[in-house]
Amino acid sequence: MALYHFHVDQIKRSAGQSAIAAAAYRAGEKLYSEYYGETNDYSRKGGVLHTEILLPPNAPPEYKDRQTLWNAVEKAEKNKKAQLAYNFDIALQNELTMEENINLARRFVQEHFVNKGMIADLAVHEPDKENGISNTHFHVMTTMRPLNPDDTWGNKQHREYVLNENGERKKDENGNYIFIAVHTTDWHEPETLEHWRDAWCRMVNAEFERKGIATRIDHRSYEAQGIEQIPTVHEGPLVQKMEKRGIRTQKADLNRWIRTTNRLIAAVKKGIRTLLDWIAALKKEIEEAEKHEPYLIELIGNYYQERNRNAWSQKAKNQNFKRFVAAYNFLQKNDLHTVEQLEERIKKLSKETDDLLARVNANTAHVKKLQDMINFGTNVQRIQPLIDKMNAIHWKGSREKFRAAHQGEIDLYYTSKHILKQNHGVTKVDIPAWQQEQETLREEEKALSDEYKSLRGKLQEMRNVQYCVEIAKRTEERIYAEKTRQLQR
Repeated sequence: MALYHFHVDQIKRSAGQSAIAAAAYRAGEKLYSEYYGETNDYSRKGGVLHTEILLPPNAPPEYKDRQTLWNAVEKAEKNKKAQLAYNFDIALQNELTMEENINLARRFVQEHFVNKGMIADLAVHEPDKENGISNTHFHVMTTMRPLNPDDTWGNKQHREYVLNENGERKKDENGNYIFIAVHTTDWHEPETLEHWRDAWCRMVNAEFERKGIATRIDHRSYEAQGIEQIPTVHEGPLVQKMEKRGIRTQKADLNRWIRTTNRLIAAVKKGIRTLLDWIAALKKEIEEAEKHEPYLIELIGNYYQERNRNAWSQKAKNQNFKRFVAAYNFLQKNDLHTVEQLEERIKKLSKETDDLLARVNANTAHVKKLQDMINFGTNVQRIQPLIDKMNAIHWKGSREKFRAAHQGEIDLYYTSKHILKQNHGVTKVDIPAWQQEQETLREEEKALSDEYKSLRGKLQEMRNVQYCVEIAKRTEERIYAEKTRQLQR
């Protein structure tokens, strides 16, 4: 099955990240960071199938060396909160060979990144299969600064000063010149990202068409495609490894529930569409016959009358009578008398399904948000004693030595706090409350499941009516044909 995954973010110091460390991990190499004065060794990392650096024509050839390139990027960025590189994570296709995938990735990177002036560091990964399915993908780290003709790094943006009516620079109330920051490239624009996503789909689909493969990928969301389906959450390699070892995780449990719910929603929708199609066809046939539309109870009565005509025993006739009574009671209970009423009831059932889908989507999104908060909150609580210990060290040299020794944990602490505040508006960690809210949502999941079962029961009763009315319609047509022949005589 063709896969679409195209994610882009930024590698930035404000999140405790390093361009050298990121490049080393993606390439599976050992690289030294001049900025941090430390070595990042991922040479034992498995699953790295191919790496290469692609340079635009005006780039220094020494940037073909990964360590030289990213140390130069780190050196060019002076701000402690600097944005260092764009980071792309893109799924490859199991329908294509590895050579075809690598060529496709290289061609996409060359056309849409390198030809626009970026330096691109490409790495193709193939981690362990999950449930027998390969998860081959490629990472691309690209530079954010353009290159000047003299091989130096250009500016990401420049100032355009606001002028008064005399053409002089205007000042604000503090005496500072007023200016507008203008980006020197369009690489950061949302429209550019949308273009990249669309271009990747078109390139993959063209390759599928060339090879005679019918499947296609689409960069649009389910909602934009008109697909009423809940998207699964990204599990990541750690969750996949735990699940492979038989250790259940909350993310994988959530995805299993989402897949089950999607299958149930699809079945309900398919049943409703079948009933609506049948009703539409039945109405058209009745109108074309130019005769009054019979009541549903008449059609069902004709159906069981025909069954009794061919019954071999009184027991079979008694069974037919019981079924007729059950069908009659169903129609009376649901106040169904005509085909139009049945159609309206199906439409109402469809709307109930749509409303239920909206509730499921909201429930799933909230569960995912709470899980993110729990994960990052756990990081904060676990590392807080280490932070307190560091802050208690008064000598600067000793404190810096302590920080260096625990840099990874300290970075994780501040990154977790930043994400909690920026993404979730959380300044106080309250994991028990979040877990309790999750438990409440899980109870709601059970209630939603019960609603689905009830909905499916109603659909089954509708199908019983469908069957009876369809057979009855044939009987009605036969009787009508016989009367027509009698008139013609």
